[in-house]
Amino acid sequence: MEQRGFEDLECYQLALRVMKEAYDVMKRLPAKEKYNLADQMRRASVSVVLNIAEGYGRYHYLESLRFYYIARGSLNETLSAFIACDALQYTQNELQGQRELCHSALRSLNGFIRYVRGQQRGNKEYGDKAVRDESLHYNVDINPSPDD
Repeated sequence: MEQRGFEDLECYQLALRVMKEAYDVMKRLPAKEKYNLADQMRRASVSVVLNIAEGYGRYHYLESLRFYYIARGSLNETLSAFIACDALQYTQNELQGQRELCHSALRSLNGFIRYVRGQQRGNKEYGDKAVRDESLHYNVDINPSPDD
């Protein structure tokens, strides 16, 4: 079987299932939620899969972990959106399955985070500090003169 990278991760595959479930719910939301709850669900659920992929592509383990932690937060945000849909009665009798799916994805992601933390890839080459781009500094004059 061909190695595909992040696509082979169980946490990524479960995150895709969460995203598909969120999109299924979004299709059924009332029009008044198109730019509110549906948009938030879309961004949160997509954020999970994208941050897992981006973290996987980083070399230093601390940099990877940063993206996995963001994915974990977005996963909880997606679960909260499912809870909101249930509370607002946009969905019926779906929350238990959605909760179980999100918790499975969360357990898998937490396990992968433990694995990455234990491997400490890049630690020998770069030490225990995450490799990051240099910060950009902007000088902004908040009180420009009238001639500007």
